[in-house]
Amino acid sequence: MRRAGLIGAVLLALAACAPEQGGGHAAARGTAVQERTALGFISGLPIYWGEPDGVADALRGPQETHWARTVLEERHELVPLDRLGDDQGVPVSELAGLRHLFIAQPRAITAADNVALDRWVREGGRAILVLDPLVTEHSRYPLGDPRRFNDVALVPPVVARWGLAMVIPDNQQDAVTVGHASLPLDQHAEWRVLDGGGDRPCTIGAGGVLAICRVGEGRVLLVADTAFMDRERDSAATRAAFAAILALGFDTP
Repeated sequence: MRRAGLIGAVLLALAACAPEQGGGHAAARGTAVQERTALGFISGLPIYWGEPDGVADALRGPQETHWARTVLEERHELVPLDRLGDDQGVPVSELAGLRHLFIAQPRAITAADNVALDRWVREGGRAILVLDPLVTEHSRYPLGDPRRFNDVALVPPVVARWGLAMVIPDNQQDAVTVGHASLPLDQHAEWRVLDGGGDRPCTIGAGGVLAICRVGEGRVLLVADTAFMDRERDSAATRAAFAAILALGFDTP
């Protein structure tokens, strides 16, 4: 109850501060232009690069910008990363200079990347980690094609180090509330706090779909589904839901 209550309080605070749908964001833009901050970005989903057919296609960039990228770039300058740590697990310079990091369904996170991510968070970094047990978004590539995103999340060991496990619930939810927004779900997982004694840094909320871990001087928001970023779900409601996730991950204390 204590864990659910803590994250519930955070969600209520977010709801109180968040703009109402249907005009709040526009009003904010009309009064001030917010400076964009650098955001490290790693994802196997077609958010940044699209689904290119080879190197030449990738260099040309996607024909249409993914709506989720547009939401990210409203407040952030994206810094694509291909790794987090060097061979000794020290955060690479590109990551070390950042305060915020967004990871969604990565293709792989190496052992060195796990160590570097943990170290970076403990030193004050704030990350959002989105992992999906079964991505329901359509891909132009068939199952088994190396160009296709990972349909099943590869949960990095650092998640267990933070005291969490991903489990598949018997009862699936269609959506959960984050702030004023409804976060759509499809074949989601849930986070569970591992047994093992000691002071675990994570709290669970939103029916188990969200977890917030305070690790050292930093903080991680974990989300157990990617459906809210699906290309075919673009709408004012899904954009508001994604913005609420970003606010919960990067703006709340």
